[in-house]
Amino acid sequence: MLHQYEEEKGLLEEIEICLLLEGIYRHYGHDFRNYSYSSIRRRIWHRIRAERLRSISALQEAVLHDPGTMERLFSDFSINVTEMFRDPSFFLAIRRKVVPLLQNLPAIRIWHAGCSTGEEVYSMAILLYEEGLYDRCTIYGTDMNHRVLEQAESGSFPLQKMQLYTKNYLQSGGEEAFSEYYKVKGNQVAFHPFLSENIVFSQHNLATDHSFNEFHIIICRNVLIYFNEIMHQRVIQLFKDSLVASGFLGLGRKEGIHRNLQREAFEVIDPQEKIYRKM
Repeated sequence: MLHQYEEEKGLLEEIEICLLLEGIYRHYGHDFRNYSYSSIRRRIWHRIRAERLRSISALQEAVLHDPGTMERLFSDFSINVTEMFRDPSFFLAIRRKVVPLLQNLPAIRIWHAGCSTGEEVYSMAILLYEEGLYDRCTIYGTDMNHRVLEQAESGSFPLQKMQLYTKNYLQSGGEEAFSEYYKVKGNQVAFHPFLSENIVFSQHNLATDHSFNEFHIIICRNVLIYFNEIMHQRVIQLFKDSLVASGFLGLGRKEGIHRNLQREAFEVIDPQEKIYRKM
């Protein structure tokens, strides 16, 4: 009996979550219906407790009638974990295995999808500057959350993180003094303006929006793990359609491309760092 009760309770909770996500999509246009169920469930219950509500249905009522509650839940759904030269071995692989193949291109377009507050976008700008390619590059940093994009556009980051960022930079193949790229302002640092000259930040939702250009490199790391199978396939197809012939796709270590699509459309450049090249 207890097992049956728990099973019924779980089914009812799933129905409530589906109704909440459907309501959000219809009312606000934000589509979270194909996010990982366990991940989205955790964030929903976090918001229920933060709002001092008692149920998913109560949260649905609050979200649909109060845009402020929706804004807070939207922030919960938006994953904003990032750092400069995050996973340095990834940037080292880009420096050694991808950059040499871009040297003869007259113009290079790069898309950081799900860029959060922009640390990895500025990391790429520094890498390309050191490799002599930055003047030919345009880097597009996109995220569904407009608030983190505002922070990214400022180019300002906490001073306390610079020790870690410097370590990451050196491990990624950087050979300059990392402090040469920024100025300290109180407890913040501001990266020099020349690094943002070729960067464009813009709102883009991988769940609902389409391709907006052709790119030589697309980077989307530690984002696909929050999607279910349907959404994962949609986004990989979006990236495939958005890459030029022989363009590069960089994913997180926990992510990858399904074997069938990989055989048909991609070759593996670095199996550990999950860097692929469109065939």
